[in-house]
Amino acid sequence: MSGNHHHHEHSGDSLVSAARNALVEAGEQWTEMRADVFGALAERERPASAYDLAESVSALRGKRVAPNSVYRILDLFVRTNLARRVESANAYVANSHPGCQHDCIFLICDSCGQAVHIDDDKLTGALIAAAKGAGFADVRPVVELRGICAQCS
Repeated sequence: MSGNHHHHEHSGDSLVSAARNALVEAGEQWTEMRADVFGALAERERPASAYDLAESVSALRGKRVAPNSVYRILDLFVRTNLARRVESANAYVANSHPGCQHDCIFLICDSCGQAVHIDDDKLTGALIAAAKGAGFADVRPVVELRGICAQCS
């Protein structure tokens, strides 16, 4: 497992605090709306769409929150490493280690929708090197493997 990336996983209040600190360190504000969206995302066990999060935040706030507003916040969260986008599902997961920059590999269950991320810097580094060898710059590996998780199989 020498190619694996090690970091401190956060959850609950620790995750919210780490996310707030990472966002502020990135020069952004931690607003009530951003806190509500992050809280709704962090409490999910599976990837959530902007529409799912808009519903949750609307219920929490007692007034309708537009999915477009949630999308803008999610884009900010992805840019600042607070969340990861599961491309094949057009959904998002909270990053449990927001202060740590690396490329995730997602394992997605086709049965229950669970997304687990693993870190393998050796693998993602090889993908980056291959892309650069083909003349690409500023590459960002997006690796998603679909299958059936242990609980569903």
